[in-house]
Amino acid sequence: MTFVPAAARASQPESPAQPAGLWRVIKTFDHAEGLSCCFRQWQAGHSHCRYLHGYALAFRFTFVAETLDARGWCIDFGGLKPLRAWLHETFDHTTLAAQDDPELPTLKALHTAGLIQLRTLPAVGCEAFAAHAYAWADAFAREQTGGRVHVESVEVAEHAGNSAGYSPK
Repeated sequence: MTFVPAAARASQPESPAQPAGLWRVIKTFDHAEGLSCCFRQWQAGHSHCRYLHGYALAFRFTFVAETLDARGWCIDFGGLKPLRAWLHETFDHTTLAAQDDPELPTLKALHTAGLIQLRTLPAVGCEAFAAHAYAWADAFAREQTGGRVHVESVEVAEHAGNSAGYSPK
């Protein structure tokens, strides 16, 4: 996914007369979004999570700004289409594997055979997916807003009962 360089976008002056504080925008992509992926947590030898299994993941992004733009917005919801596209590219009908999974060669062979769409990440699981999505979304938000907006946190849910989040220190 490519970003639109700041120089290519029309500059948006800050909105005048804003009260001091933090502005938060929350963007969710729920389970109905169709981000159905498969993964295994190979180090969970004591658990059934060591097997390939899948979920329709849900994501919740919290964006933060100290100032609003000239439209009075923290971030443009419509401008988040590249984030949605990246989520689909990464998590929609894909198999996710950790870089250190000892079965990575097997999964790569399945990918080469056209049986799966493999995405290799530093780690897998809700916590890892939240950190991975945070890194992409934060870089995107900062680039799109000239550093005015950053991501405060990302939460990823397997289903209504299990979710994990990430936010920087």
